[in-house]
Amino acid sequence: MILHRWGLIPYEDARAKMDEVHAAACRDGENHLIFCSHPLCYTVGSDDPGGWGVETIPTDRGGSITCHSPGQLVAYFCFQAPEPAVFYRMVRRAYDALFADLLPQARYDTNRPGWYVGNRKIASLGFRYRNGVSLHGVALNVDVDLEAHNRVAPCNLAGVTATSLAAEGIRITMEEVEALVHEALLAAFESPINVS
Repeated sequence: MILHRWGLIPYEDARAKMDEVHAAACRDGENHLIFCSHPLCYTVGSDDPGGWGVETIPTDRGGSITCHSPGQLVAYFCFQAPEPAVFYRMVRRAYDALFADLLPQARYDTNRPGWYVGNRKIASLGFRYRNGVSLHGVALNVDVDLEAHNRVAPCNLAGVTATSLAAEGIRITMEEVEALVHEALLAAFESPINVS
């Protein structure tokens, strides 16, 4: 697993760089994991109905609207995924293990994909697959501006609000969460680590 750390980066710049990493993954056959966060923006997937009242950035991932902001750990996956359903299960297994240790009351909801504490969404995910390699990933709210996140219903889900680890009483740094996510993904995918 090759790890890329980009820090705070505008969404559009990250999207362009993700395409470059995806091309590299297609060539080298490795799994490339990207950690970053974005300045405040709202992205919409291919299932988005529109009409939000906030400026949005269209993407080719699945799902509806997602808010990104500082304090959110975004993990982008350019992983070998010849069987997307198997890849998806492995990502879910990693984050289930993360939450089991960090916030046991968080649960994955198969009917409205993501992780929730009751009706409060704490992590969103959306993927695309091209040439057998995945794109996009998982956005986990660590310590975000919830007012900004709750200007829209997360993923256009009625009765759902955004939450974060901090709002749920978990005081942890972005760096600590990144290390825990990385560890969980290594365990799920059973991969050695290279850093670039």
